Amino acid sequence: MKIAVLGAGHMGGALVGGLLAARRARPRDLWVTDPNDDQRRAVQKKFGVRAGTDNRAAATWADVVVLCVKPQLMGEVLRGLRGAVGPRQTVLSVAAGVKTATIEKILGRVPVVRAMPNTPALLRAGALVYCRGARAGRKNEAAARALLSALGPVWKTTEARMDAVTALSGSGPAYVFLLAEAMAAAGAALGLPAATAEALARQTIYGAGRMLTESPEAPAELRRRVTSPGGTTEAALKVLLKGDWPGTMKKALAAAARRSKELSAM
Repeated sequence: MKIAVLGAGHMGGALVGGLLAARRARPRDLWVTDPNDDQRRAVQKKFGVRAGTDNRAAATWADVVVLCVKPQLMGEVLRGLRGAVGPRQTVLSVAAGVKTATIEKILGRVPVVRAMPNTPALLRAGALVYCRGARAGRKNEAAARALLSALGPVWKTTEARMDAVTALSGSGPAYVFLLAEAMAAAGAALGLPAATAEALARQTIYGAGRMLTESPEAPAELRRRVTSPGGTTEAALKVLLKGDWPGTMKKALAAAARRSKELSAM
């Protein structure tokens, strides 16, 4: 496939790197555009792909047009693509909160797939979820999955659930990073050197994450196995549960989902 990646920021660069590393594309199959000279040239130099600023030329050339632009810039970019993208191509959008119907309304009768990646995609360890627009068929879905799977595991959902996906996995890395900050600070408060406390927090979260992804056991069961009756873990969990940590997380995700809906209505 010939792939145009409009936007050479973190996600655009991650997609290009993932596609090349997974051998889903060759440098000559990719055309990256970005108005930011530094970002565009960095991707071009690192991966040896074609790069420029002409979105229309790249989109006309491509089989798949990947929209890696910020949501607030999407309207301007889409209006600039009118007539350059047709029904035989696939448009893949990774812009948070932008509905497939919004893209279809501006571009016309084009197949659109909307995806929500997250930042671990930069390490090809992302969680990627997509939904099909009204005109996207199996061929378009297969093309989108081929690209997304270069960055991590892929799930399919309905568009009505994309706000929940955004709240859980799209914003989710920030929750884990906040947990790491809090654990490191608490460890330092107990007398550990700050660098040691941070290193222990990072490695603990990494190891727990591997157990979650590699074990068939449910998270609740893994937690129970660490929690000995009357032990240190139980003492800590009692404090967290007394503070209604699960309830706070539920409220946090609800707030993120509401904001995602608000963005899609803009």
